[in-house]
Amino acid sequence: MGTYEAEHSSGDRTLTSFLGEPHGDGWPTHLRLGQEVRIVLAAVGGGAIRVGREIARRHIRHLETVAINCDPKVQGFDEFDRRVYLGPDSGVESDTGGSPVVGGVLARAAEPALQRIFHGATFVIVVGSLGGGAGSGAFPYILEVASRNAEVVSAFVIKPFRCEGERRALADRSIGRLHFIEAFTEKRERGYATLQTLDNESLVATHGGLAFSRVSEHWAHLIETHVERSFLGPSESLLRAAQAAQIAQMTHETYAETPSVSVLPPPAPAIPGLVPMLPAVQASAAEVELTFEVIPEARPPNLP
Repeated sequence: MGTYEAEHSSGDRTLTSFLGEPHGDGWPTHLRLGQEVRIVLAAVGGGAIRVGREIARRHIRHLETVAINCDPKVQGFDEFDRRVYLGPDSGVESDTGGSPVVGGVLARAAEPALQRIFHGATFVIVVGSLGGGAGSGAFPYILEVASRNAEVVSAFVIKPFRCEGERRALADRSIGRLHFIEAFTEKRERGYATLQTLDNESLVATHGGLAFSRVSEHWAHLIETHVERSFLGPSESLLRAAQAAQIAQMTHETYAETPSVSVLPPPAPAIPGLVPMLPAVQASAAEVELTFEVIPEARPPNLP
């Protein structure tokens, strides 16, 4: 069994590795979103990949996008930064026959590729379309690997329409099994992971006759908003605060009283269906509150 993988290299250090107490000469100044701080979105299965393509086309800053499927057509989706085909090296098309068992076997065989994708990631968003071989079979294993490697994990699972019959029933059974993924469950208990179901059938009541292509756009917008509010915005604020602290420390600015660096903006209004900001991100804000000791007539070294 082989695995086709197309990828770009990236850094593997995490946000929590740097945003503790200052060390050495102070706060690090080399942190970069998309490099030392990685945000990865992985789409698993045909329906999830349609949503992922919508997100990838929006070129969200600092976001790595990955498409994973048992269909060799995934190799041609150039919108994604990485494409992983769960299939044989011979190029013969793999056929799960809609079997989650086969999808799970293919995902296990691809573990080295999955480890390279998620190793050292700070935030991972895993989107799976349930009801088929890749979504219901490969997705749970991919979520497990992501949970073992990433700092924070958000899982979105897409349920088929009611008219899809057996696929919808299989999706329900698959969701139940997600609660037994040890690494993911442990992270949820600690507040470092969330799970949200995106039910296509719910759009019938709220949007009526929504075109099939618009369904993918709808979920893409929701996930994009989650990435922005839960990960990108807070991370950018934390890094700006760390850089400001470094500048202040290097220049030995003297303050009349102990300052407090404001890191996060006031909470934004809740959006229906949006996963709340993770406690792990909120808790990190406290780590960048800075105090400075006032030293009379202190001057930077080597100045006249």
